[in-house]
Amino acid sequence: MKRKRTNLSLGKYPDLSLANARKTSQEARELLAHGFAPQEDRKRRQEEHKATHQHTFINVAKEWFDIKKDDITPDYAVDIWRSLELHIFPYLSEIPVKEITAPQVIELLKPIEAKGSLEAVKRLAQRLNEVMNFATNCGLVQANPLTGIKAAFKKPKKENMAALKPAELPELMSAIANASIKRTTRCLIEWQLHTMTRPSEASGTRWDEIDLEARVWTIPPARMKKGREHRIPLTDEAIAILEYLQPISGHREYVFPSDRDPLKHCNSQTANMALKRMGVANRLVSHGLRSIASTTLNEQGFEPDLIEVALAHVDKNQIRSAYNRSDILKRRRPMMSWWSNHIATAAQGSLSVTGTRQLKVISL
Repeated sequence: MKRKRTNLSLGKYPDLSLANARKTSQEARELLAHGFAPQEDRKRRQEEHKATHQHTFINVAKEWFDIKKDDITPDYAVDIWRSLELHIFPYLSEIPVKEITAPQVIELLKPIEAKGSLEAVKRLAQRLNEVMNFATNCGLVQANPLTGIKAAFKKPKKENMAALKPAELPELMSAIANASIKRTTRCLIEWQLHTMTRPSEASGTRWDEIDLEARVWTIPPARMKKGREHRIPLTDEAIAILEYLQPISGHREYVFPSDRDPLKHCNSQTANMALKRMGVANRLVSHGLRSIASTTLNEQGFEPDLIEVALAHVDKNQIRSAYNRSDILKRRRPMMSWWSNHIATAAQGSLSVTGTRQLKVISL
């Protein structure tokens, strides 16, 4: 069978000298003599060059992260990229993904394990696997070589976050009242306690998320751990905190502005650092405020479904079909009011932002 004639461009003169043109032409003839098409050989070389120079780990990681960051909170996105910058990129950034091996990565993570940072190893292994799964799905590697690397490391022991017992709530309110902390920080801790939100959700509260008339705080999906809008019914005590802060930050974007840059919100660790200064670091972390609420409400016999919704734990398809979105919000209001009243009762005798019904707001 006669092969169809094809043309092969060698390059333009004078960019390509006559000598090099003759050499390239001769190489093309030799490929043809051995049954190989010069165009296919050129394409193969271009793909090899791209695999070596373009499909490096850092380039693939950037492509993966551009997609990943849209599905997670900004704080979590920063945490992911920072961990790769600290522990991975200095060693793997310029290596083509097709050359990355499990032993290579295990050796890289072993020193981190030796320091006892087992959670860090677990997270890094997970993130590396996500990048390599992305590379596999894009056809850059035949298979993910890092699939089983977690088996090479010790498993971190699951420890519950430090949290006070419900009976210790009065002690906490007294500690907050007597602590030498900024007034906005005191408000932040109480706001997080009343709304049962996570540290990052509370610290990033925006004024435009608050509907005082409807008495609802709506956190957009981008700021939620599970990427789902979360609505919180606001109690009298929660609104009292907002009223107290209105003259301080009402003209700003964020309810709890940063001291260093008022145009940004305060750090998600602000409440945590304050609790450390109060001397309760070993007994309570800011995330543990949610645990106090959850335990107390469950002990009081409130519906488990409503408590889980208040904590933003339950997916929509897990919520009882008998309740629609409005029903859930309406049914949560009495529970949230009881919880805020319970906090106010625990704060009696202490200087609190919301205090008791007789002392809603104080001058700090």
